[in-house]
Amino acid sequence: MKFRRHTREEVGINLTPLIDVVFLLLIFFMVSTTFTRETQLSINLPEAQGQPTQAIEKPIEILIDESGIYRVNGQLLVDSQKQTLQAAIYRLSVGDATLPVSIVADAKAAHEDVVKAMDAAGQTGHVHLTITTRQPSASSASSDSRDAR
Repeated sequence: MKFRRHTREEVGINLTPLIDVVFLLLIFFMVSTTFTRETQLSINLPEAQGQPTQAIEKPIEILIDESGIYRVNGQLLVDSQKQTLQAAIYRLSVGDATLPVSIVADAKAAHEDVVKAMDAAGQTGHVHLTITTRQPSASSASSDSRDAR
């Protein structure tokens, strides 16, 4: 008896439709994407030699530590809300907006906390604001000049 052998058909996957779909998706995303240009502002801060100002009898001093906790003339505030800071400034100035306000912030304090203190002082009517810094020591000044080379 003679049996017929069945011939096997080769099974294959046609990749042409898959490639077409991926290509169309690529074109769609390229057309629908918006390309924005990031702009950066390069700022060179000026150097200045400052002289200490004359001491005023009762300046208001706002201390900001690195965790954003405020102290007004050494007294710790209950919270870090702007309204609490405004109330403390107003209470110490007794409504006298001519008193200067000095902001002493830690080097690692957030910029937001310093701006909040400036805003609170400005909203209570104080326009004489100073930010206290320290002059660099001789060793750090020489290392700065080495880094600039």
